Amino acid sequence: MADVTARSLQYEYKANSNLVLQADRSLIDRTRRDEPTGEVLSLVGKLVGTKMGDKSQRTKPSMQGEKRAKRRKRDEDGHDMNKMKGFTLLSEGIDEMVGIVYKPKTKETRETYEVLLSFIQAALGDQPRDILCGAADEVLAVLKNDKMRDKERRREVEQLLGPADDTRYHVLVNLGKKISDYGGDKELQNMDDNIDETYGVNVQFESDEEEGDEDQFGEVRDDGSDEESEGEEADLGCTLTANLGVTGDVMTAKKKELHPRDIDAFWLQRQLSRFYDDAIISQKKADEVLEILKTASDDRECENQLVLLLGFNTFDFIKILRQHRRMIQYCTMLASAQSEAEKEKIIGKMEADPDLSKVLYQLQETEKEDIIREERSRRERVRKSRVDNDLESMDIDHGESMAPKQLLDLEDLAFTQGSHFMANKRCQLPDGSFRKQRKGYEEVHVPALKPKPFADDEVLVAIEKLPKYAQAGFEGFKTLNRIQSKLFKTAMETDENLLVCAPTGAGKTNVALMAMLREIGKHINLDGTINLDDFKIIYVAPMRSLVQEMVGSFSKRLASYGITVSELTGDHQLCKEEINATQVIVCTPEKWDIITRKGGERTYTQLVRLIIICLVKHPIITFPKHLHSFTFFFLTSSKLIGCNYSVSASSGKTAGELKGSLPVNLQQRVP
Repeated sequence: MADVTARSLQYEYKANSNLVLQADRSLIDRTRRDEPTGEVLSLVGKLVGTKMGDKSQRTKPSMQGEKRAKRRKRDEDGHDMNKMKGFTLLSEGIDEMVGIVYKPKTKETRETYEVLLSFIQAALGDQPRDILCGAADEVLAVLKNDKMRDKERRREVEQLLGPADDTRYHVLVNLGKKISDYGGDKELQNMDDNIDETYGVNVQFESDEEEGDEDQFGEVRDDGSDEESEGEEADLGCTLTANLGVTGDVMTAKKKELHPRDIDAFWLQRQLSRFYDDAIISQKKADEVLEILKTASDDRECENQLVLLLGFNTFDFIKILRQHRRMIQYCTMLASAQSEAEKEKIIGKMEADPDLSKVLYQLQETEKEDIIREERSRRERVRKSRVDNDLESMDIDHGESMAPKQLLDLEDLAFTQGSHFMANKRCQLPDGSFRKQRKGYEEVHVPALKPKPFADDEVLVAIEKLPKYAQAGFEGFKTLNRIQSKLFKTAMETDENLLVCAPTGAGKTNVALMAMLREIGKHINLDGTINLDDFKIIYVAPMRSLVQEMVGSFSKRLASYGITVSELTGDHQLCKEEINATQVIVCTPEKWDIITRKGGERTYTQLVRLIIICLVKHPIITFPKHLHSFTFFFLTSSKLIGCNYSVSASSGKTAGELKGSLPVNLQQRVP
């Protein structure tokens, strides 16, 4: 028990307090006050005098410069002929050979540079390529010098190329302005070289790359020369001559040769319409181009004149004109010939020339081939139609028991007005007709029909022979015309119904006016006054615009009688008082149909004594049952085909009897 007590006392604090070790705090690292704690801090004021990337460095592999030098030296010693295939005189390698200073970089500047060389060649004559390019460099140096005045610049240009007029000098100045990449080549190249030497790209080279330099022809070059690393355009667009592939149209022109059959009277105008939007300008330019093709002494002069006329943007088309100059000239002249004699003359010239005789032979052979091809296609169509008919007959035989036959009623399909089919292939013109040949079209002049000669007893009725009350309606007239003179007695002395069929402008309205004056004359008192409340005249016009025109015309000509003329249409209504005060009502067929169907309008319709229908085609007319006496008057400018009828007087006739005397097409609309 004592042992247990002694053992428990060993763990008391008093016994163990002096055994605890105290740590030496001087040896413990304490966090400094300026030590970062991981919190986000601002860098404002701490990055003074430096920029991001200032301390970055890149090194250039030492083997890259040596490899380029070896490759450049090898290319200068012996040219790779396979590499030079497809290059033109403006390609990069050729420029290095001839040593020209300016090298165009874009498609537009290449075209402009080619035109500039042609311009210089016209001034200096036939010279080697290096001389022309050197002269172009000198001219560009003068034109691009901003420190020189215009007079000094022109004097320097004339010293190089000789005297030039104002037009040619302005063309040369404009060509210089079009070249926009002059003067920046060397600076850009030097800047790129400096960047490559200073920095460079970390490229991993294979161990056997140096051995590949020994194989001159079997080498696959991954990195080009200094000029190739500048990022120029591909060589496919670096050409400008006739065999270059700048656009798809030129490639198509190379694949498809120009055939004489393709050239007609408007071929030049169609080609120039791609460059000029205005058709008049295209036609004018086409005439000028054809004149240049005729008058130019040689191909060089022809090309220079075409460049000055059309501009440098049509250089590809100018090359086509130069290449096929005589073919285009004579084919256009042949297609534009105005007469057979002129064609024979041109064909005679072409037969006398060996080159043009080939063109003429191609034209004639093409016509024969077209005839043969058309005959073959016709036979092929006939053969296919026979096969289709056989197949259809087989289908019909197979399905005869399934579907009934469809019968056609030929009587219903027959034309009631007779046959109007015209199978004549030729049209015989009347006497006095003549033709005029124009460029691209033919004018046919047909004289107007001569009127039939007057009969022995036929004379024009003078206005003085009209009744005195009717002469005021024809003020300003001396005589009636031929149609009016024939209908004078019927319109002015009788109440017969009339159907007048005459061309437009023949005077049908004046015949209607005579009938109106006849009705007005019935209601004139002895003292000269007119009973305006005893009659009404209806003039039915087909359209509202014609209604307004007739209202103005009749109002002016009947003003001396005190007659009131009013319009009655869907847009212009008349009240009862206005209808009572109106003697001549001009309306449309639809409006008159509505009025006659209303029972309340019976008072007005009972006063109707004359109805005039203008331009009878498909009128809408309703005759009230109470209408017993009036004069019916038709005016039409069209022929009434198949209406063999006669219209008799309507006095005392009922509406049913009057309906029977109307044409068939009018009877169908009368209730």
